[in-house]
Amino acid sequence: MLSDRFYMRDDQGRQSTSALAWVICAIVAGFVLENIALRWFSNPMVGSSFLNALALNPETFRHGFVWTLLSYGLLHDPDQFFHILGNLLALYFLGRELLPLLGSRRFVGICVGSTILGGLAWLGCNWTHGGQLIGASAAVCGLLVVFACINPDRPITLLLFFFLPVTIKPKYLALGLLAFDLFGLLFLELPGTGSLHVAHSAHLGGMLAGWLYFRFIHQHEGKAIAAPVGIELPQWFRKAKKSTAPAPVYQVNVASRETLRAEIDRILDKINSEGFGALTSEEKRLLDNAKDQLSRR
Repeated sequence: MLSDRFYMRDDQGRQSTSALAWVICAIVAGFVLENIALRWFSNPMVGSSFLNALALNPETFRHGFVWTLLSYGLLHDPDQFFHILGNLLALYFLGRELLPLLGSRRFVGICVGSTILGGLAWLGCNWTHGGQLIGASAAVCGLLVVFACINPDRPITLLLFFFLPVTIKPKYLALGLLAFDLFGLLFLELPGTGSLHVAHSAHLGGMLAGWLYFRFIHQHEGKAIAAPVGIELPQWFRKAKKSTAPAPVYQVNVASRETLRAEIDRILDKINSEGFGALTSEEKRLLDNAKDQLSRR
């Protein structure tokens, strides 16, 4: 495990609040502010103005409220606590697996991209129907697709209805959600009959964003990825063709302990921003050998 290595431990003083924690805190803050606006003020116009300013609505979007393509993901139905609870739990468990592999910037990028593309898909399907869209479900769907593409056959256990454990492979979970949302979109949302307040189009937009990331970014870089322990990459990742070009020579002057420490710090910054998979083979080798070199007296 990465945490077992000396240069990844907490005592190095390099730990900071993770991107996952910031995303969760932002959603919780949005939910708290939403409840304050809707429940703490006797004037109903306060809550209405709050939702109009942040929830995604075709009418307000026509008037230039473009930021609502992102801000709607911070709000949730105040009358359905399980709405925000389910999204936060999904974000936490998916983020815990994906963040070490993708890095902070790409993890947040997937959340933002899935939210925006989900909002655009919902607008396209409800431009004439109207209504409001809130919730982080599009971001959750995007992360789920990325996780399922990277670990299609890794069994995971879900709590169905929050108490019934069910073990399933991620690829089947993603395909089942895709089928459910396609059905809801074609037979419920597009005709305008509704579907228990489920935004099927937003889910599909988020799933599309996750697949686009995996297909055109992650998969292209997968040939150079060596998975950390506990992350199982698909078989096609491990069958990359061997390059006939000579291996790159990593020019590092390790003549002194200070130089080596500085280089290790640079590599750790790279892991924090871009993920472990972004390291070159020489950088990984240097990390593996650094413990013995730095421990010499």
